[in-house]
Amino acid sequence: MRTNVLTLCLVLAACVAAPALADHHKPSAPVPDGYKLVYSNFFDEADALFGIQATDKSAWRLAEGKKGKSIEHFKRANYKTKVRSPFNIALLDGYEFGDFVLECDMLQTGKEYGHRDMCIFFGFVDRSHFYYTHIATKTDDRAHNVFIVNDKPRTKISHKTTKGVDWGKDKWQHVRIERDTKAGTIRVFFNDMKKPIMEAKDTTFKRGMIGFGSFDDTGRIDNVRIWAPQAHKVEKKGVFKEGQPK
Repeated sequence: MRTNVLTLCLVLAACVAAPALADHHKPSAPVPDGYKLVYSNFFDEADALFGIQATDKSAWRLAEGKKGKSIEHFKRANYKTKVRSPFNIALLDGYEFGDFVLECDMLQTGKEYGHRDMCIFFGFVDRSHFYYTHIATKTDDRAHNVFIVNDKPRTKISHKTTKGVDWGKDKWQHVRIERDTKAGTIRVFFNDMKKPIMEAKDTTFKRGMIGFGSFDDTGRIDNVRIWAPQAHKVEKKGVFKEGQPK
């Protein structure tokens, strides 16, 4: 049986001490010196959804995970974007991150087509200022790239990307994101932790919340772990309140 662990610096040592959890907290590839595990969540507890802020919480539920439980966005969110950007977003509540390495497992549950996607959001300042990586079957200027939303419709900022990925059917995929705010680098990995599928460079947003979802598809997220020099505790309630349909 796995344990749901939400860690931030003050409780880190207690959370990683148990031998049964050791493998879950090891990164798939080395992390920079000075980084430590500051957040992890395996979504196995019944109240796991209380730890997120979502564009439409009714579009999210607990589901079968890679092992144990996961969180799932199972329908398109009922949400009005301020500028053209993804609809299904669930942010990890209460914390912001600058430099970080994130790893998670993702299962895409939608039909196959060119823009079949799942997204990871970061540097999330508010609903019209953030980054996201759109991981999709085929690349173009609107798919399978790193994007910035900066008070205008999402804009591609990747300078390198692959032709796309094979999400497969009922198959969990391992995803890793590395961000260095000083250098401005963003690198995205998909299963192969040695060769990035996307690379971008941007320094617009130095810090922000992290989250998961999709432009308008469905999928599951499990085994989220974040290594960083530190996590910054913030109080940002009602992030998506203005976007709720009336």
